[in-house]
Amino acid sequence: MSAITFDTLKFSKRLIQAGASPELAEATAQAFREASGEAELANNADLRELEYRLTIRMGAMFITNIVVLSALYKLVIIGNPAG
Repeated sequence: MSAITFDTLKFSKRLIQAGASPELAEATAQAFREASGEAELANNADLRELEYRLTIRMGAMFITNIVVLSALYKLVIIGNPAG
C-alpha cells in the first residue's frame, strides 16, 4: 500500500490565513501528516492484484460446482435407470 503526499507548508499557510497561530498551524499540519502517513491506501496495482485473486477464486468455485453437479447427476440419473 502507498501513502499519500501531503504539503504541510500549504496546509499551515491555509490555517494561518483562517486565523490559527503559526505554532498551532505547524503542529496541526505535522500531526495530520503523521496520521495520513499511517493510512494504508489501495493503489491501482493493489486493485489489479485483488481482481486477479478474486478471478482465480471465482474460477475455482465455478469448476468445483461443475464437478459436484456432474457427480450428483451421475449418482442420481445414471445410478438410477428407472428414475
